[in-house]
Parts: sequence; C-alpha cells; structure tokens
Amino acid sequence: MSVELNHTIVHARSNRESAEFLARLLDLDVGTEWGPFIPVPLGNGVTLDFATIAAESITPQHYAFLIGDVEFDAALGRLEAAGVAYYADPHLEQPGRINFHHGGRGLYFMDPAGHGMEIITRPYGSHEVTPAAP
Repeated sequence: MSVELNHTIVHARSNRESAEFLARLLDLDVGTEWGPFIPVPLGNGVTLDFATIAAESITPQHYAFLIGDVEFDAALGRLEAAGVAYYADPHLEQPGRINFHHGGRGLYFMDPAGHGMEIITRPYGSHEVTPAAP
C-alpha cells in the first residue's frame, strides 16, 4: 500500500466554530463529533479533525485546498457574503484581490483560530507564476 495522509488535527479555540467555518466556506460536510474532534472530510479521503485547545497554545498553521473553478467562484462569493477578508498573497498585503499563479486562481484568508487558509485552482508548479490582478 502506498503512503497517504489520512487525517490531521487542527487546533482551534472552538472545534465546532472552526469546523463549521471551513465547511461553510468550502461547501463541505461536518462529520459526527468523535471524542474531542469535529471532523471535516475532504474529497481526497483526508479528514481535518478540529480539536479545541487553549487559545495561547495554538500555533498558526497553513492549509491549502485545491478546488475547481466553479468551487472557487462559489467560495469567493461565500467569503464576500460573510465579510471574511481575503488576500492575493500569504503576507496579507493585497486585500480584496486574488492571484493568478500557476495558470489558475488563488487567495488566502484566516480562520477563527488564526490559521492561514488558501484556496487554489491549479497546483503549485503547474504553470508560470504571474502577479496578482489589480
């Protein structure tokens, strides 16, 4: 059997709030709570298991999601409707913009626990990097 990522634990101030935030924005289902975890299954079989821990113990991480163009448009619309700030860059210096790296589109936003979230429509390295749109 090949090696595959099955699940990872995502620390949160509120496991339910963070799981529902991501699921709502990416049109995913929230799984059944299991012990201290609220799972959010992804399309490739990987599950993000959100766990509540003390806020001062959270080390911000980065999570990138490869999605289709239709899903990107829908997620962008949900971000805007919810008033969630998004950026074209990981340093959060280009607010309200998306990028067109690797022949696709991408953007960054923060989740309620302070993790950096990224959605992209093309994998890194699949095309030449281009600057963010004005």
